Amino acid sequence: MAKTKEKRDISQDLATLPVGRLLLKLAIPTVAAQLVNLLYNIVDRIYIGHMPEVGSIALTGIGLCFPVIYLITAFTMLIGQGGAPRAAIEMGRGHDSEAERILGSCFTALIIIALILTAAFNIWGEELLWLFGASENTIIYAYPYMKIYASGSLFVMLSLGLNLFITTQGFTSFSMLSVVIGAVANIILDPIFIYGMDMGVEGAALATVISQGISAAFVLWFLTSKKTKLRIRKEYLMPKMKVLLPVMALGLAPFIMQSTEALINIGFNSSLQKYGGDIAVGSMTIASTILQMVWIPAQGLGQGAQPIMSFNYGARNPHRVKETFKVMLSISCAFLGGFWILVLLFPEFFIRIFNSSPELISEATWSIRVYMAVLGFFGIQMAIQQTFLSIGNAKAALFIAIMRKIVLLFPLIYILPNFFENKVFAVFLAEPVSDTLSILTAIIVFSITFPKAMKAIESHK
Repeated sequence: MAKTKEKRDISQDLATLPVGRLLLKLAIPTVAAQLVNLLYNIVDRIYIGHMPEVGSIALTGIGLCFPVIYLITAFTMLIGQGGAPRAAIEMGRGHDSEAERILGSCFTALIIIALILTAAFNIWGEELLWLFGASENTIIYAYPYMKIYASGSLFVMLSLGLNLFITTQGFTSFSMLSVVIGAVANIILDPIFIYGMDMGVEGAALATVISQGISAAFVLWFLTSKKTKLRIRKEYLMPKMKVLLPVMALGLAPFIMQSTEALINIGFNSSLQKYGGDIAVGSMTIASTILQMVWIPAQGLGQGAQPIMSFNYGARNPHRVKETFKVMLSISCAFLGGFWILVLLFPEFFIRIFNSSPELISEATWSIRVYMAVLGFFGIQMAIQQTFLSIGNAKAALFIAIMRKIVLLFPLIYILPNFFENKVFAVFLAEPVSDTLSILTAIIVFSITFPKAMKAIESHK
C-alpha cells in the first residue's frame, strides 16, 4: 500500500504542487543529470585534446565523428522523446496500461534500430568519414573512434531513450542516478584506457561504450522493478504500428533537430576543410563542444518541465501548462544568457579546457565569438520547442526544426562565403544569422498556435 500511495502521489504532485516549486523539484535532478551527461560528451575530448604532440589533430579527428553520434542520438530521440510525452499524456488521462504499451513498443523499437545502425556504420563508416571532411591526417584518429562507438549503439540508445520514460513519470532522482553511474565510470575508465593502456582514441571510445552499457543496465533494472509506475512488460514488447506511428510523429521534430545536426556538422566541416584546413575544422570541434556545455544542461530544464506540461495537458488544465511555460522561458533565457556573456568575454578560458595549441587558440577565439553571437536569445526557441513537444503538437515542433536547420542554416553555410572575402568567417557567420531568423519564426508560430491549443483543452473539460 505504501508503494502504491507513493506512485499515486507523483501524479498528484504534477497536478497540484505550485509550478515554480515543482519545476525546481523535477528540473534540478534532470539538469544535474545533464551536467553529468555533459561529461560523457566532453571528457573524451579533454583527454584526447591534451595528448602529447598529437592532441590537436586527434581532437579534430574526433570532431569528424560528431555526425555519427548525432545520428545515433537522433534515432534515440525519435523513439524516446516521441514516446515519453505520449506516455505522460496517457497517464494524465488515467490510462496507465496504454502508457505501458507505449513503453514496451518503444523498448523493442530502440533495440531494432540500434542493431541496424551498428551494422550500417561498421560497413560504410570509413566512406562516411571521408564524406564528413576527413583528411589523411585525421582519418587515422576518426575511424577507430567511430567504429568502436558505433558498435555500442545499443547501449547508448537504451540508456538515453528509456531514461526519458523514467523522467516523464517524475522519478527524476533515478533518471539522474542512471546518468551519474555511467558518467563516473567514463571518467574513471578514460585515463586508464587512453594513457594507462596507451589505447589513445580507441580507449576513449571503449570507455564511453562500457559506461553507457552500465547506465543502460541500471535503466532496464529500474523499469522492470517495483519502484516504477510504468513497467516494461512481456505482453507489450511486440511493437504495434498504431502505437509507434503517433510516437514517431511526435518524435520526428527532435529527430530532425538531431539528424540535421549531423547534416550541419558535415556542411561545416567540409566547407571549413576547403577554406581553412584542419585548423578551421578543429576550431569548429571546440566551438560545437563549448555550445554543448550549455545546450545539454538547458535540455535538462526542458526535460524537467515536460512531465508537468504533458500531464496537465492530458488532464485538461491549461492554466498549469501556461504557467510552466512562463517559468521555463524565464529560466532558459537567464541560463543561456549568462553562459553567452561568459563565452564572449572569456573565450580563451573555454578553449584551453580542450587544447593549448597557440595556433588553434588564435583561430578558435574569434570564430567562437562569431558562432555564438546570438546564443543569449536562444532560450526563447528552446522553451517554445519543448512546449510543442510536451503538448504533442508534432507539426509545429517539426516546422520550427526544419526551418532552423534545413531551410536556413545548411544553405547559408554555402551561400554566405560568396559574399565575404574571409570565407572561414562567412561559414561561422551562418549560425547566428539562421538562429536570429528561426527565433523570430518560432515566436510567430507560438503566438498563433499555443493559445488555440489551450483554448481547445479548456473547452473540452
